[in-house]
Amino acid sequence: MIGRYRYRAATADGQVVEGVLQAQSHRMVLDALHRQRLYPVAVEEEGTGRAGSRRSRLTSRAALTLWARNTATLLEAGLPLDRALAFTVEHLGNDTVRDALKRVRREVQGGASLAEALAAQPKVFAPMFGAMIAAGEATGQLDAVFDRLADHLEEGAELRSQVRGALVYPALMAAVAGLGVLVLLGFVVPRFTAILQEVGGTLPASTRALVALSAVLTGWWWLWLPMLVAGTYVMVTGLRRPNVQRAWHRKRLGWPWVGDLELKYATAQFTRTLGLLLRSGLSILPALRIARSTVPNVALRDSVERAAAAVGQGGALAPSLADILPPLAVQMLAVGEESGRLDVLCLRVADTYDAEVRRAIRAMVALIEPGMIIIFGGLVGFVALAMLQAIYSINTSAF
Repeated sequence: MIGRYRYRAATADGQVVEGVLQAQSHRMVLDALHRQRLYPVAVEEEGTGRAGSRRSRLTSRAALTLWARNTATLLEAGLPLDRALAFTVEHLGNDTVRDALKRVRREVQGGASLAEALAAQPKVFAPMFGAMIAAGEATGQLDAVFDRLADHLEEGAELRSQVRGALVYPALMAAVAGLGVLVLLGFVVPRFTAILQEVGGTLPASTRALVALSAVLTGWWWLWLPMLVAGTYVMVTGLRRPNVQRAWHRKRLGWPWVGDLELKYATAQFTRTLGLLLRSGLSILPALRIARSTVPNVALRDSVERAAAAVGQGGALAPSLADILPPLAVQMLAVGEESGRLDVLCLRVADTYDAEVRRAIRAMVALIEPGMIIIFGGLVGFVALAMLQAIYSINTSAF
């Protein structure tokens, strides 16, 4: 089916043009623009809703990815940095990022470098942005650095999206099954209990257990509900304390399967950022300290900081990380140091453990789904069995 696509693109001499093309797919529009020696910035199909309303739903992370990709495209097309910033700010769909980029542009117009201007907005731009941009400005490869930065953000977003997507179905199943059990215990069983009390007789053990559980849920909610809320508050507040959070993260790494998965995910994040920074021209020590900030586990982050200190004192990278990263990652980093291709091997380690995380998530979902079906099916079956046993007991007593 042929659709109409509205596009914005940059020409080879840096001019921004807009137009409409008819094509069968988004990919065909991009191919047609490339044949015309145009660098696409945005391509949107007409009739699928207002573009502004879609852009307004962008998260900060998605907006930063879009900004990096568009800036790379415009700089590659030959636009001056100020014009590229002006254009990307105008067509960005996140207010927080847009306001920060406006301040960045004012700083650049005032004589600051782009890296310095980005570093002045730490709430929006992570240290990696400023470090990579500084390397790109020093080498004159700013467009290539923006391109690598956009690739990095897109790869990280893809991994997070796959992880979240894999967990959506089990979480939805748990919520629906839990709600079903609560409805049975909170509404169905109490009415059934009232009928049983009118009839009288001795109830089976399973029915008595079910009635007791229902009574706790419906008759003692004023006790267990505040306790549940208070316990949740204490747990959340406690985990905000650095020492408690550090101990919790360290403990979590020792859990079977979960700890291994978290370590692999952190390894992928850390080595990808490190490889990207090294490829952009940063030296090993500042690259290590910036890559450290991308590690989500606090205990691992502290270990990377100690490794960076060891490297700063003249130690090799791979031995410093031997007790932190998985053995395969350490071996590959050692090969990278020996061969002088540490950036390439870092990115290869990241790809390896990205794939490991995806496989582990798929295996987890494959095990969780039937396990949850068995657990919640067992709960519902227990409720049904207890009620049927009570009815059978009453009928037996009557005759």
